[in-house]
Amino acid sequence: GGPWAGFWNRLVFNKIKQAVGGEVRMMVSGASALSPEVFEFMRIVFDCVVIEGYGMTETTSGATISIPGDPVIGHVGIPTPACEVKLADVPEMGYTNADLPRPRGEICVRGPLRFKEYYKDPENTRETIDEEGWLHTGDIGTWLPGERLKVIDRKKNIFKLSQGEYVAPEKIENIYVRSPYVAQVFVHGDSLRSCIVGVVVPDPEVLLPWAKQRGLPQDLATLCEDEQVKAMIQKSLSEEARVAKLKGFEQVADIVLTPVPFSVETGTMTPTFKLKRPQLREAYAPALEAMYARLPM
Repeated sequence: GGPWAGFWNRLVFNKIKQAVGGEVRMMVSGASALSPEVFEFMRIVFDCVVIEGYGMTETTSGATISIPGDPVIGHVGIPTPACEVKLADVPEMGYTNADLPRPRGEICVRGPLRFKEYYKDPENTRETIDEEGWLHTGDIGTWLPGERLKVIDRKKNIFKLSQGEYVAPEKIENIYVRSPYVAQVFVHGDSLRSCIVGVVVPDPEVLLPWAKQRGLPQDLATLCEDEQVKAMIQKSLSEEARVAKLKGFEQVADIVLTPVPFSVETGTMTPTFKLKRPQLREAYAPALEAMYARLPM
């Protein structure tokens, strides 16, 4: 928008639009919540309507969706007519409907779009759908004015550190993968430890050119053993943590690099590409223990 929009569209952004066919009128995002910066970037660069929805496999479609032309960004829209959405208190994480200035809690969905059950898995079904028919998504949200829903955290897979702090590893992992040097990351911690550590899969398309400029080997496995590479990636993670304003206990105290990607084939990811944490803990148990052994008690 603004008085210079037409000028910049003709000079720069029309060329980008042509690269994707030149006929884009609307873009829809419906996976992880977009950051406000990415949302605004897409809207400006492609000069089109960008809308964002929220849902999951268990809702079979979007549970919320933003309205085209909504001037407010940083949310996933309003509930669709096919469902109800509420926030359930999560006192162990400090999220309740009594929070000010806005209520916060676990996003729960109920309605015709909700799935019936997990195939031959009644125990997991009972853990996900409560007695009143609400699907507990594991995402933490808050209500913005106009019934707009904003996703702010994750509840599932949280664990407590020895000092009593609760950690949501998926939230931290989603921040760390913003580093251009990181393809995948697994964050680990438990109630016997006072800090968290991480297993990082570097992105070879970015790391190898960086290494070449510095006369380092062009072998990913060798680079993963290099202390200079490790220090650089850890510095990059620290910068992402600073930008995202992670608390001290939410930042990894140490990392180990691996050239082997997490995948369905190796048994470390689900078919929907979510990390299998128990399997990753088992696979990298020696490395995790070694990192904790190096850290001060």
